[in-house]
Amino acid sequence: MHLHIIASIVFFPLLAVAAYADDVTVRVDTGTLEGVAQDGVRTFKGIPFAAPPVGNLRWRAPAPTASWTGVRQAKSFGNDCQQLPFAGDAAPLGGPLGEDCLYLNIWAPADAKPGVQYPVMFWIYGGGFVNGGTSPGIYDGSAFARSGVILVSANYRIGRLGFFAHPALTAEAADGPTGNFGFMDQLAALKWVQRNIAAFGGDPANVTIFGESAGGRSVHMLQSLDAAKGLFSRAIMMSGAGRPGSVMSMTDRKAAEEKGVAYARSVGVTDTGPAGLAALRALPASTLGDASMASLLKTGDQLMINPHIDGRFVTDEPERLLAAGHGSPHIPVMVGATGMDGFPLDRDPARALASFGARADEASRLYASRNDLITVWKIAGDRGFIEPARYVVRAAAARNATSYGYRFSYIAQSQQATAMGAMHASEIPFVFRTINVRFPGQVTPADEATSKAFHDYVVSFARDGVPSATGGPDWRPYDPAADKILDFTLQGPRFIDDPYRARLDLVESTAP
Repeated sequence: MHLHIIASIVFFPLLAVAAYADDVTVRVDTGTLEGVAQDGVRTFKGIPFAAPPVGNLRWRAPAPTASWTGVRQAKSFGNDCQQLPFAGDAAPLGGPLGEDCLYLNIWAPADAKPGVQYPVMFWIYGGGFVNGGTSPGIYDGSAFARSGVILVSANYRIGRLGFFAHPALTAEAADGPTGNFGFMDQLAALKWVQRNIAAFGGDPANVTIFGESAGGRSVHMLQSLDAAKGLFSRAIMMSGAGRPGSVMSMTDRKAAEEKGVAYARSVGVTDTGPAGLAALRALPASTLGDASMASLLKTGDQLMINPHIDGRFVTDEPERLLAAGHGSPHIPVMVGATGMDGFPLDRDPARALASFGARADEASRLYASRNDLITVWKIAGDRGFIEPARYVVRAAAARNATSYGYRFSYIAQSQQATAMGAMHASEIPFVFRTINVRFPGQVTPADEATSKAFHDYVVSFARDGVPSATGGPDWRPYDPAADKILDFTLQGPRFIDDPYRARLDLVESTAP
């Protein structure tokens, strides 16, 4: 799950020339695109990577996009995928919504051209698989381009339009993939990158996928899929890694189909065959996109379908697949979470502590706090995100894959008086260097320093697989025996013994 303001930029008259933009064109496999070159960055937005998934293409694997003649404008975002936004989102959408939403965006260095071969980073947004898109200002990729990286972001279907199972869909697909359409969209966008990124000056052999929350979970899933092998060479999971049995675990197809049938009945569709499927495809997209993080966090949506094991495209939990040698088990990975991650749906501290069974007294000592909310939040974060991140980075190390563990404990200085800690998704504007968008007029030198360090570590990892930052500590590969992580603390990044180790050991010992 994922809980996600634009700072004004004042140009002095003598510097006004910096605001001027030039048009630039690039030829891709379906036609010519016209983007914008400005302030050292070439930007192309709203590029179709698949056909609009509307009408009879609703709930189907993404189809090839049609070619066009002439020059297609690529200067503004395409639709973000259909959803019900919510007011508390820290990454508010910046554009329109629609079912026709399979578009991607590219930020490239000003001198990027065929043959240059810049490293590529492919961003996957979070939002609990029910919210999110590529248009939020905090996802602007300009800083990556100025750091010598081509940043690609792509929309993928979410909610019932992106993850939906129904007996009629299963039958219609025969032995083909069905259900997890959002993952199929991500795969289609990565294949587009392989075919076309060289035209923008990118290196298709050096692609790093990264995402946060549902985006991090997507990264984990893509890493485990045989169909995605060879499409990327490194992966970064931010608050999205999971152990089987944790909060991000998936149901099977039967349970997902039962939810789909129940939802269909709730909108008056009782037929479970082709006629029923036709009726469901005729429903307005706004009817199907009626769930949001707000509703899920308050009550849960018993009719909502998230990613599930469909038995064809997704055949098991990511870590089980990787352990069996599927997908890309040996690529370098970076895995972590925030210091106060997670969402306590049950805020009763007694029940939270009792969940540790015979070790409840030990849990009471480790999670002791004067504030009951902090107690339950820490437990929820450790169970849902922080210990699963350690589980995944340990599993990668056990496969002899170079892995790096981190924790983002830094809190923006303007938030330190009120925040309980570094909350879920709080690291995103730091890694994108868009903290001025998230906290306009409130950014301090310490905030900037943390943002630059995190950004530099990630960029260097994408460039050559070794995370480094000027003036920052040496970030060594994860060693399960030492259990050291890079912690972005209030005092700056520190490569230290994991301060949560005792808590995470306890969580691990009582994990499902």
